Amino acid sequence: MSKVQSTLASDSSQSKFRDIVRNRKKGWRRSICIIWALMGPGLVAAIANNDAGGVISYAVTGATFGIGLFIPLVFCLAPLAYTIQEMSMRLGAVTQEGFSRLALRRYGKFWGYYHISTLAFENLLTLITEFIGMTAGLVLLGLPLWVSSILCLLLVVAFVLFTGYWTKERLALFVGALNIIFLVVAAMTHPSLSAIGHAFAAWNVPKELQGGVIWFVIATMGNAIAPWMIFFQGSGTIDKGVTSNELRLSRIDTALGTLIQVIIAAGIIICGASLFGHVHNISNAGPAEMVGAINHVAGRWPAILFGLGLFNAGFLASITVSLSSSWSIAELFGWSKSLNDKIWEAPKFYAVYIGSLVFAALAILVPHLPLNLISIATQVIGGVLMLPLLIFMVLMTSDRKLMGAYRTKLFGRIWGWAMVLLLIGLTLASFWQTFFQ
Repeated sequence: MSKVQSTLASDSSQSKFRDIVRNRKKGWRRSICIIWALMGPGLVAAIANNDAGGVISYAVTGATFGIGLFIPLVFCLAPLAYTIQEMSMRLGAVTQEGFSRLALRRYGKFWGYYHISTLAFENLLTLITEFIGMTAGLVLLGLPLWVSSILCLLLVVAFVLFTGYWTKERLALFVGALNIIFLVVAAMTHPSLSAIGHAFAAWNVPKELQGGVIWFVIATMGNAIAPWMIFFQGSGTIDKGVTSNELRLSRIDTALGTLIQVIIAAGIIICGASLFGHVHNISNAGPAEMVGAINHVAGRWPAILFGLGLFNAGFLASITVSLSSSWSIAELFGWSKSLNDKIWEAPKFYAVYIGSLVFAALAILVPHLPLNLISIATQVIGGVLMLPLLIFMVLMTSDRKLMGAYRTKLFGRIWGWAMVLLLIGLTLASFWQTFFQ
């Protein structure tokens, strides 16, 4: 075991994980225990990707275009999301180094600082959308926006007061499980099962992407493969103490998270589709107006539950997005960076975490922000910024010297570069849509 791995394994939280993995008992009970122990980075990253901004974006997409194109699209994006997350997990488990540190060490300071700066920019925008979503329900209850923002800030910051990675991860998993509320709301809107079936059977991409459809396609892809997920998954894998010996079961964790993520995303689109034909210009409204529209069309309880789900999604994502920034910046500069550390043991790590949250909490107090538009634009920017990250991810996981026996196989490399070409095409399409249409 390497020096880094020995240090990780010595921590009490990681010792708990390693004790379960090293249990010599045979049979299905041991397998279940190991799967439970390994559930975490992949599952949390994927579920948190249905964040408040993503929820708003998906709901606006459903309200604008209905079910037809976008529900099949989110399922088509599942293999893409899984591949990227698996590469991030494998890179962290094998090298025991975060993405930003690897980019700095292998490709120079420019690319190391480029990835960190773009991640920080994207994450700050994303955090703003999380606070937009979290405060929406509290504002509807009659609380002033500034009070709602402070309450949400205190709640998310309180997460760091819990002790150890293991406890924080289990709490995040519990919060993520509450996202099932969107499936309940989708069922309460009484969607047409035949229409959903027809969407899959007769799915096609329009020949002419008019009316801003291309923006929603890019936003949907940006939500499925958000840049922060790469940094969170890799750093979470390292912080938990996962090594190359647990790759098989860690892939189960990642695959399960991806499957749950697309199912929940489809449910949110169905929630939004209940407004299709009833509400116009929803992209110019805020999440409070979205909840109000659901109340008007589907009823009071679906609206209340949707608001609760929006708060929950924003709460989980605020934690994970902030942590991805904290882990990556601390990794790049060599700071203490473990969730097993208390605040006074890793002050710079937690300063980034809390500071980014404070910024977002203050930003939403700016008057006349186009809230839903910011949510969609954030997903579009994420899709565009994903391109260089994906290129470096494919290069590093294909490097024999870096990955050894765990390098990406030939088919995986072909598939990886195909994803790069797809993102290049969508990026060019977004520029064409912006400047020439």
